[in-house]
Order: sequence, then structure tokens, then C-alpha cells
Amino acid sequence: MSILIDDIGLLVTNDPERGPLTAERRDAAVIVDDGVIAWVGDRVDAPAADERIDAGGRCVIPGFVDSHSHLVFAGDRSEEFAARMSGHPYTAGGIRRTVALTREATDAELAANTARLVAEMRAQGTTTVEIKGGYGLTVDDEARSLMVAGSFTAETTYLGAHVVPPEFAGDPAGYVELVTGAMLDACAPHARWVDAFCDDGAFDVDQARSILTAGQARGLGARLHAGQLGESGGVRLAVELGAASVDHCTFLNEADVDALAAGSTVATLLPGVEFSTRQPYPDARRLLDAGVTVAIATDCNPGSSFTSSMPFCVALAVREMGMTPAEALWAATAGGAQALWRHDVGRVAVGARADFVVLDAPSYVHLAYRPGVPLVARVI
Repeated sequence: MSILIDDIGLLVTNDPERGPLTAERRDAAVIVDDGVIAWVGDRVDAPAADERIDAGGRCVIPGFVDSHSHLVFAGDRSEEFAARMSGHPYTAGGIRRTVALTREATDAELAANTARLVAEMRAQGTTTVEIKGGYGLTVDDEARSLMVAGSFTAETTYLGAHVVPPEFAGDPAGYVELVTGAMLDACAPHARWVDAFCDDGAFDVDQARSILTAGQARGLGARLHAGQLGESGGVRLAVELGAASVDHCTFLNEADVDALAAGSTVATLLPGVEFSTRQPYPDARRLLDAGVTVAIATDCNPGSSFTSSMPFCVALAVREMGMTPAEALWAATAGGAQALWRHDVGRVAVGARADFVVLDAPSYVHLAYRPGVPLVARVI
């Protein structure tokens, strides 16, 4: 069946053949055939189709691509959030509480909670989501976490190296050996990516190198958490290993920025974390001006960023990180696609997947201009 999306007041294509960034069209239409975009152009020239969807002069954007989330977990850490709002600093230690609760949960409970969060994301315009493990930290719990994640997305990430679990507190080297050995053997068949948390309280650069290269040797693409709690060599490690993305990038030095600008690794910024932890926001303007490719994601997780809303993160990026509305929207769509090595999403162009969001607004600027307002009229 072919579908005509008609009477689009403003269409964001993100099509590099039409120009930089959002590459907008006015008074546009799109033809979809069997879930794939078959035609894009002026509405007056639109060919006939089997079905018509009237956008009513609204703005249509590509579906959001959330390239960093942790949705497979159990429990709640609202008390930890309240403590931070009362002045207690954020540390990675709270992850271990979620690990304990996740280990106790059944597969059905984990799947139900993940389904609830994916539905929240879809209602807010997210059509592609990456989901990490990382809250099991045993061979069996990490494998089942990835199997749950895989029932919702093809973008599954092995994150056995989230933190060192309590039972290995005195033997971090032994845990790295497990992560790169038996746990990787059990998880690699269910994952597309390998990731590690390279920061204070988690894993150092040498450990992260061992973990990522072991995953790459098994055919997994590399991603890395780095620069969240302080400067480290993690950002440069990600670039050196050809990682698809390095995520957080809150604390960067000049060598980090230079490495990102010279390489192909996407800097994925997670403003929901800074909102929830009261840390400084990443300086997106500094990265963009240096020529770095930037993505925005939610980092949806129960501890440091319990939001499923990409529109909220876009608004934060504009208000707090020095991005223009066009830059923030591109980062949340095409930027996320690049961070996942995907060419079929994040843009409205012939041959791409037909993932659209119809905004109840004349322009995507309203995502930041009217923060907190539900502006997603329809997800296609």
C-alpha cells in the first residue's frame, strides 16, 4: 500500500543533498510505499497514493533517534534524586542498587517495564532506540537483559562493564576477565554493540580498552561512556578504536576536542543527566564550532536521567548547551542515526524508512519554545 502524507506546512528532511542541517521544505508532501519513502517534493506535484494522511499544515520531522538508553531494569531511585536535589553529589554507586533489584526481577517484569518506557518514548516521537544491558552484571543476568532488549530494538548494547559488582569489589581485574570472557560469550549473540563506563568509580582506560577490543573481535561495534564525572583518556580511546560514539562528554580538554574533530566518532550529549545531577552541562557550542558531529540522547535510566523524552532533551540542549533549535533537532535525529551507524533513519529522503513525527505546531522551534508541552500530534 502507498500512503501520501500531504499538506505538510514545514518538512524537515535532514537530507544532505538538499543542504546543511535540517534542509527544510515548505508546502511539502511525502509518498511512502511499503514502509519506505518513495517520493519527497512539493505538495502540488504529489502523485496519487492508496491512502492519504492530512498533516493539516503542521510541521513534520524525522522520528527521533535515541542512541543511548538503559531501559532494562527494575526498581526506583527517586530517593537518590531527592537527595541530590538537597545537595548530595552524584556518584556511580547508585547503579549497584538497581543491579540488586534487577537481579531479583523476573524476565516478565523486566519486559513489562521496558515496554512501558518504549511506549512513553514512541508517544513522544522516538521511532528508533538503542537499549543497553548493564544492570545484571552476571553472565545469566546480562544475557537475559539483552534478550529482553532485543524484543524491542535491533540496537542492543552489551554493557557488562557498567560498574564492578559488589562480589568483585576486591578483584576488578577478575571482573574484567569475566566481562571479556564468559559474559561476552553469552552476550555477543544478542548484541550489536559493546560499551563500557570509563570514568571514576567504574573502569579505567586500560580496562575499557580491553573490554572494547574484546567486543570488536567478536564483531560488535564499539561505544563508550566517558567524560561524565571528570576528564579522562576515555574520549581519545573511543576515537582511537573507531567507536561509533562516545557518550556524555561533559568534561573535555582540548586534546579530546581535537581528537573528536579529527575522527569519525560522534559525541553524544545527554542533557537529562545534567538536569538530574546538577552537574555542568556539556558545551555543545565548543564541539560544533570545532567541527565535531554531535548527537543528543535521553540516557533514560532510573538513576541519573529518568526521562524518556527527546523533546525535553532538545529543549535543554537549546537552553543550556548553546545549540540552535535546528542544531538540536538534527542532533536528536540525524545525529543519533550517525551514532548508530544507521543511514535508513533520522532523515526524510527517498529510500529511508518512513519514520515521521507530525508536530502540533507550525515549526520544530516549538520543541524548545514550548518546553514540557505535548506537541507530538502523530507518529507514523
